[in-house]
Amino acid sequence: MTYGLFSRAAFFSAAVLLTGFVSDLHAEDTNTLVKQGQYVAEASDCSACHTVSGRGNFAGGMEFKLPIGSIYSSNITPDATHGIGAYSEAEFSRAVREGVRRDGASLYPAMPFPSYARMSDADIHALYVYFMKGVQPVDQPAPSNRIAWPLSIRLPMTIWRAVFSPSIRAAQKDVMRSLPNDGIGRGAYLVEGPGHCGACHSPRGLAMQEKSLSNSSGSLFLSGGAPIDGFVPTSLRQDQRTGLAGWSEDDIVQFLATGRNRRGEAFGGMTDAIFHGTQHLTDADLHAMAQYLLSLQPHNPALSAWRYDPEAASALQAGDVSAPGAKVYVDHCAACHRSDGRGYAPAFPPLAGNPVLMSDDPASLVHVVQSGAVLPGMTRAPSAFAMPAYGNMLSSQQIADVVTFIRKAWGNNAPPVTAATVDELKKTAPKTMMKQGIIPLN
Repeated sequence: MTYGLFSRAAFFSAAVLLTGFVSDLHAEDTNTLVKQGQYVAEASDCSACHTVSGRGNFAGGMEFKLPIGSIYSSNITPDATHGIGAYSEAEFSRAVREGVRRDGASLYPAMPFPSYARMSDADIHALYVYFMKGVQPVDQPAPSNRIAWPLSIRLPMTIWRAVFSPSIRAAQKDVMRSLPNDGIGRGAYLVEGPGHCGACHSPRGLAMQEKSLSNSSGSLFLSGGAPIDGFVPTSLRQDQRTGLAGWSEDDIVQFLATGRNRRGEAFGGMTDAIFHGTQHLTDADLHAMAQYLLSLQPHNPALSAWRYDPEAASALQAGDVSAPGAKVYVDHCAACHRSDGRGYAPAFPPLAGNPVLMSDDPASLVHVVQSGAVLPGMTRAPSAFAMPAYGNMLSSQQIADVVTFIRKAWGNNAPPVTAATVDELKKTAPKTMMKQGIIPLN
């Protein structure tokens, strides 16, 4: 009897101790997963689209203007009514990687699920734990989408997903393809998967699908995207004049970590991507992304390298402002960007050899001149910089002249811009520079 009582007491005590140990271990694992999931969320740039000023973190409400109307990002907090609190992990995974909501309806591909299909099960699990355990629920619905019937019917999106979005199995197989080394492999995963860089920097087809989802399908991937919110995302490949040719690994790392480097500065949506996303990544992951981008062959290998031409600088330094746009440049631009176009990097970017300036499409440059630019402070570069908006100060002809001058000077030799083009672009001028764009400068 005594032995039996002792045994039960000992067993009970041991069970309490063991249960406490398991609870502590479970708490530790949960905390670890929350931290891992937060990192994945930052690598996936979730906050940039799902967090809007005046609403809670991840409460949605960001507007995406599409040819068919406007849609708004959803509430992805763990609120059970308006967020994703009722989602199981399997349902969460299906939404993120396959574009299907809990109720079976298709998500619009403003959610980059074709890229997220590449994400690993481990990253999806950590992401789920983070959103369920590490994010505060917000009891607030996102605004209703504004798409007229019958375009608002989601059923055709089922066909779109089947045709243009890869299955998880196919995407994972592509992730495991042979690459030169582990660093490039990790960079490919981050850029093609959670980073979804191709969603902006790859061209799209008539159905708004990305023409290429990874470098394995050809050089269209990251070769430059269509205008988004008035800006034209540039090539991230090793293209001369219009891409990242001439950038070093450290240049790319510094740009992704701070939004600025000796080559230039981010603006628009790229600023958002860095502020909410890449500045939080480890140096190892940033170097991996840089190594991968440097491995991408040019989409247009026939382009010749940019060469500096001192003619415009010599004229300005001699007081000759007879060229159209030259006086406007001297009065409003040269103080920061210098008469030789080389700027004062990393504070004020160089314009000479700027891929954005040499693009066939002048929209990004025109909008920067019209609407200004803001680069907020980052953790590793706390100083903020701003360029004033000249849309209400200069006429359309003056903007056309100065943009044409900049696009021609210092060897840029890009096509001229007319006042009519400036007037047309005013219709799509961004309300804020904290939207889509990138300004990598050679």
